Amino acid sequence: MNTSPPFRVVQRSAAYWRVTFDSPPINLVTFDTFAALGELVDRMEADDDVKVVVFDSADPDFFLAHFDLVPPKQPYTGPTWLDVAARMTRSRVLTIASVRGRARGVGNEFLLACDMRFASKEKAVLGQPEVGAGITPGGGGTERLPRLVGRARALEIITGADDYDAETAERYGWINRALPDAELDAYVERLATRIASFDRQPLAEVKALINRSTLPTEDDLTAGQDTFRTSLTWPEAQERIRLLLQRGMQQRGDLEYRLGEHIADT
Repeated sequence: MNTSPPFRVVQRSAAYWRVTFDSPPINLVTFDTFAALGELVDRMEADDDVKVVVFDSADPDFFLAHFDLVPPKQPYTGPTWLDVAARMTRSRVLTIASVRGRARGVGNEFLLACDMRFASKEKAVLGQPEVGAGITPGGGGTERLPRLVGRARALEIITGADDYDAETAERYGWINRALPDAELDAYVERLATRIASFDRQPLAEVKALINRSTLPTEDDLTAGQDTFRTSLTWPEAQERIRLLLQRGMQQRGDLEYRLGEHIADT
């Protein structure tokens, strides 16, 4: 098991932090990731200077692959993903995802919890593959995604369990912009630096006002989480997950690179 921190934090300035996911082999999201993100939000909320945080990945093939489907050996008692995501979305700090590689399942739900999303045209892949594994999304996908792309497209994305490129995601309203890979870093850097140069109070107030009409309710998010947890106990889901793991899921290889294609064959 990888015991290293799942990301590193670099303070580009007092007002602008950069958080880079780096958890080989494929940036799986684990309970340790939730705990580390909870601690990061604690730091963000306690710091009077930070105004914007950019999230990226050290792995150009995987931003955040998906949730680790192998049950932990010890019970987890830290914050849930919904707790962390709710705190992050309601924080006064602006959050930006700069996406290279695959962001599926809770990896995509992490993007949805960020305030803005920018992605590489050549290297970003987004998806909600849970239905293909016999389970349901549980980290906000069924609640946040329809608010961005609309009901019909959310159903297409979630029930189809396929992979989507950045240009399609931009057209759907899933991300802010799809940018040529060579331009992604400079664009996000310029935007984050620009935001960091503004006063803290208007940034925080504008985010709070927009949140009032755009965030899902706590009850809806909890319903999605509860259904996900129940779906993990379904015998059909356990068999699909077993077969996917046997075929190479959660390992660096063709199944994870082309999960949208392979998951329909399970």
